[in-house]
Amino acid sequence: MIYRIKEKLWSFGDAFTITDENEKAVFQVKEELFSWGKQLYLLDLQGNELAFIKQKLFSFKPTYHIYIADNLFAEIRKEFSWFNKTFTMDIPGPNDYLIEGSFWKHDYKFCRKAGVVAAVSKKMFSWTDSYAVQINDGENTLSILCACIVIDQVLHDEKNS
Repeated sequence: MIYRIKEKLWSFGDAFTITDENEKAVFQVKEELFSWGKQLYLLDLQGNELAFIKQKLFSFKPTYHIYIADNLFAEIRKEFSWFNKTFTMDIPGPNDYLIEGSFWKHDYKFCRKAGVVAAVSKKMFSWTDSYAVQINDGENTLSILCACIVIDQVLHDEKNS
């Protein structure tokens, strides 16, 4: 399945919609106002919470937690590297993702031991401020979309610091 996410346009009280490849709304993302650290909700179209993203404060590396059904599902970290940006999504058990590529160009991949399981590309929508997230069948769509939102947030924060 292919999803479409707008580039980071965070503003006071930001909310945006994630669409499918036909530009049909599928999910909503809303930012919690007046919180310590970034807090975002991934909601269905009826406003029901599907996932909650929370920035871990006082961390050496940018780190966020994803909660699904009020349980910690994964931790996303930007790894330290001199030359290449790399993120990891640590999921309990052997299901971790390594996320690498050209993040500023929105051209990166989610990899597991079995290989590439999701790809992000701006090329598909190069004339707009959106990028595509293609997720293989059987992968956790919510966690991958949340990771894309986190990566966009981290890059935006770096750009503005």
